Amino acid sequence: MADVVQPEPNSLQIPGDTLSAPSSPATARNDCSIAPLTPSPSPRVEVRPRMSCPFSVVVAIDFGTTSSGYAFSFTQDSEAIHMMKRWEGGDPGVANQKSPTCLLLTPELRFHSFGFAARDFYHDLDPEEARHWLYFDKFKMKIHSTSDLTMETELDAVNGRRVRAIEVFAHALRFFREHALKEVKDQSSSVLEGEAIRWVITVPAVWKQPAKQFMREAAYLAGLVSPDCPEQLLIALEPEAASIYCRKLRLHQVIDLSLQPITNGFDLEGSRPFDSSFRQAREQLRRSRHSRTFLVESGTGELWSELQTGDRYIVADCGGGTVDLTVHQIEQPQGTLKELYKASGGPHGAVGVDLAFEAMLCQIFGEDFIQSFKAKRPAAWVDLTIAFEARKRTAAPGRANALNISLPFSFIDYYKRHRGQSVEAALRKSNMNIVKWSSQGMLRLTQEAMNELFQPTIVNIVKHIGADGKAEVHGVRFLFLVGGFAESPMLQKAVQRALGRTCRIIIPHDVGLTILKGAVLFGLDPTVVRVRRCPLIYGVGVLNRFVEGRHPRDKLLIKDGRQWCTDILDRFVCVDQSVALGEVVRRSYTPARLGQRKIIINIYCSATDDITYITDPGVRKCGTITLDLPEPLPGAVGGAGGGAGGPERREIRATMQFGDTEIKVTAVDVMSNRSVRASIDFLSN
Repeated sequence: MADVVQPEPNSLQIPGDTLSAPSSPATARNDCSIAPLTPSPSPRVEVRPRMSCPFSVVVAIDFGTTSSGYAFSFTQDSEAIHMMKRWEGGDPGVANQKSPTCLLLTPELRFHSFGFAARDFYHDLDPEEARHWLYFDKFKMKIHSTSDLTMETELDAVNGRRVRAIEVFAHALRFFREHALKEVKDQSSSVLEGEAIRWVITVPAVWKQPAKQFMREAAYLAGLVSPDCPEQLLIALEPEAASIYCRKLRLHQVIDLSLQPITNGFDLEGSRPFDSSFRQAREQLRRSRHSRTFLVESGTGELWSELQTGDRYIVADCGGGTVDLTVHQIEQPQGTLKELYKASGGPHGAVGVDLAFEAMLCQIFGEDFIQSFKAKRPAAWVDLTIAFEARKRTAAPGRANALNISLPFSFIDYYKRHRGQSVEAALRKSNMNIVKWSSQGMLRLTQEAMNELFQPTIVNIVKHIGADGKAEVHGVRFLFLVGGFAESPMLQKAVQRALGRTCRIIIPHDVGLTILKGAVLFGLDPTVVRVRRCPLIYGVGVLNRFVEGRHPRDKLLIKDGRQWCTDILDRFVCVDQSVALGEVVRRSYTPARLGQRKIIINIYCSATDDITYITDPGVRKCGTITLDLPEPLPGAVGGAGGGAGGPERREIRATMQFGDTEIKVTAVDVMSNRSVRASIDFLSN
């Protein structure tokens, strides 16, 4: 057990606490190497001066579930955002703003290709040969769904072989690094690779700290930045990035669904399809595809002139894997953003429609057949999913004619050999009247079938957007729909019908690039979001003076004749607490023994506020803080001393920041005023 050090009489207390006894020492029960000294007010503000940007270019990577891309901007010309060059390949009729998030490894586990190149090469492989290649598609979802994410977490390729997830993500990020650097150098020969570039990677706002750290570690492995220069890499939250960009919008750059009353998919005159203005905007974007540079407002766009002080708006990022909601308030005149409620959402992205289609195929042809086909003909299965994706994009409310989806010949042939009957016979036997068979070898999905595939996902999205009855959400003026799934007329109609009377529903023209552009703006000025909300309680287990009748007897610890209560949660921040950029939480610790070179502190978290002890239900150990102690200076004491408050005590002061997109920690040896190497780890549990 660590030596207990009594706080000094003038030690700071948390405001509002009135203690009859001296403030108790805070010693983690299971962390025998530490003895915390003084609790500090939590949190306090450190004003960080705006510094001139040390980077000459910002490169942002929007790493999506279904599609990914990058963009960059030079700090000397920060109003111009350069999008990546147009990708080769792709689907007919689909504007290739970004690349599909799919990756191909050789049978020897070497990187082969990414995006359209990976997809097309895999498609062209001989079916028998394809079984040995490792194709990964929509693999980002694994990071969200894995509760015990570590550096050893594995991903399944389409053929069933497993590879460490960190290596797959690093391959993808390395691919983007090489392409982005080439484009940056083509435009400016003066940019060097090293410290001249700031990188930004986007992640869903609902991702927890382990997933954010995982992306950072993958970036280190990919060579984007060195672990010794962590400030060169920023993690941007996707709806937050979209919000940053949306505040720059002008009226001609958006579609206002509130101005388009609908009845069964048509406007009141019945003369214009519901989604026609969106299609026109997309066509305009397609025609201007040769121009890859976008100009943004230096201040806030004219759309914001309608906002009054205190007005709120929601950004709903409807992506491939997740739906992310954030509620922001724009602060005038400086134009900074304030988060009003902790980010919410879940795995309700467009992939849900794909999964519903797979479930429909299982219902018609049998789950055992579908699983066998995926394992034996993986490339053909990918072809089928691509065919469905292309048709899914054209699904619109009120559409009269069916959507035709080509079945690969190998599917038809494999089913006949596997089941001894034709796919047409299987359709008849399934009694699924909403799916027909075409003599051209196509599944014909009626409007009813498409509704059935879309509805569960869309209902979840609308419920998430509309269900936040929190006080902070009342008075919302705008709802911004962003992300790739926001292009879907099916989703647009559902959101408009559910929420169009309560707020204005705005969709940026280049909706699929909104997050990417915002991520570049965030990299240029990370201080633009001034206040965020904490999604969880974070704290450490400590000892407090035992109070009879208040503390349970099973928490009693007697040490040196004194009674202590163990396992009390010392909170750093609380659930949904408003934390400003630059606010810090400070705690002081002392080594338990002379010569100690490392202090390890366990961090605990919970999603609910009603917590007293680290052993309460819902509390879990989520990470560790490690403080590497330097050798004491000559004449200084190297460890804990004898008496409480004695002169031989060595104090290490840790400073934690919860107002950024990632939790950060720094530390200093108080006596020598030397920095202590401090790290925080959420991936080793």
